[in-house]
Amino acid sequence: MNTQEILDKQRQYLWPNHLLYYTDPMPLDHGEGMYVWDVAGKKYLDFFGGILTTSVGHNNPKVVDAICRQAGKLIHSSTLYPHENHVKLAEKLAEITPGDLETSYFTNSGSEANENAIILAQTYTDNREIVALRHAYAGRTTLTMSVTAHAPWRMGKTFSPDIKHAINPYCYRCPLKMTYPECGVACAQDVEDVIRTTTSGKIAAFMAEPIQGVGGFITPPDEYFGIVTEIAKSYGGIFICDEVQTGFGRTGTHWFGIQHWDVEPDIMTMAKGIANGMPMANTITTQEIAQAMKGAGLTISTFGGNPVSSAASLATIEVMEEEADGAHVQAVGDYFRAGLERLWEKYPLIGDVRGKGLMQGIEMVMDRESKEPAPQAVNHLFEETKARGLLIGKGGLYGNVVRISPPLIATREHVDEALDILDRSFAEVHESVG
Repeated sequence: MNTQEILDKQRQYLWPNHLLYYTDPMPLDHGEGMYVWDVAGKKYLDFFGGILTTSVGHNNPKVVDAICRQAGKLIHSSTLYPHENHVKLAEKLAEITPGDLETSYFTNSGSEANENAIILAQTYTDNREIVALRHAYAGRTTLTMSVTAHAPWRMGKTFSPDIKHAINPYCYRCPLKMTYPECGVACAQDVEDVIRTTTSGKIAAFMAEPIQGVGGFITPPDEYFGIVTEIAKSYGGIFICDEVQTGFGRTGTHWFGIQHWDVEPDIMTMAKGIANGMPMANTITTQEIAQAMKGAGLTISTFGGNPVSSAASLATIEVMEEEADGAHVQAVGDYFRAGLERLWEKYPLIGDVRGKGLMQGIEMVMDRESKEPAPQAVNHLFEETKARGLLIGKGGLYGNVVRISPPLIATREHVDEALDILDRSFAEVHESVG
């Protein structure tokens, strides 16, 4: 089908709330490495990676081979039957995750992984309430939309009263009107205030993303997680770390984002980059906490730990180890960040550049003094980068943050290509605004 035929069928047969990028959405046809092609044959450098998911590149031959070999043997079995790939992946994740995280439960999506984590924390602590952060995004189930503190992403009418939200560490737009480091990380203290004023005084968990993804790649001060996890534990809670977007080397140096701050989660969730695009998610915890689920009730996951998805995940991790390890991501990420900082110096529309590794955000504003959000400038930038052959993402509560997260196999040459397109696109946007 051509572009128009696909879009016509999209409008007729798919729900109208599917979010599509660009004024003229482009159906994709195929990909190879760092690039994708639309059905009209136009080539794009992919610097959003299917929402931080295509972690080792499109059509990666090692991942494709692993998928094909397993698909030729057994496509599906369900968690009712043990499978080699399932247990091998669980063993591998126990090896690369921090601290005492060792025992896994696999599902299909980050939403499911996060919901499992909340149920596990409530079961283990015998407490109900969860403290999350404003601007968070946790998924699209009723419970994970309750955790989400971002109005456009909260659909429906039923939300859990057990979820409470504290101030997030949004230094660029500090809700306390303070400046780091003179603030003493005052936002962290709000977690205790929320517990003392809006809960029973005992919580099941504090739940947060190391870097808020949909929230706009909001990156906390170094001290933040050490402070808030200590507070949570003093009120009976444990720490759920949502690594759906930050996991699997995305932030550079380490396998997981929280490791930048030397904090060990009690429960960690992951999805997206875990299997290079195959449906796969995981909730991993300690042996002690996992035992709380024994006898708590019956549960299965029909597609959890699927043999093909597990094979894809094992191959993806292997490619990361061989071609895109933490050192590579850190080096390329630092190079990219330096280029983005140069764009910040050049274009006043850029209010802030933040992130880690190959997870970089650009917050766009009408002017740097007022910090008035500029979502229309982001939309204009999108059209300009698309026209020049670059795919990027966007987010933030105000719709004014450009989210950039290429596959981890990106090189300096790919970064140079992306920076050149961004530079020319920002120039066009700046000219139109000026």
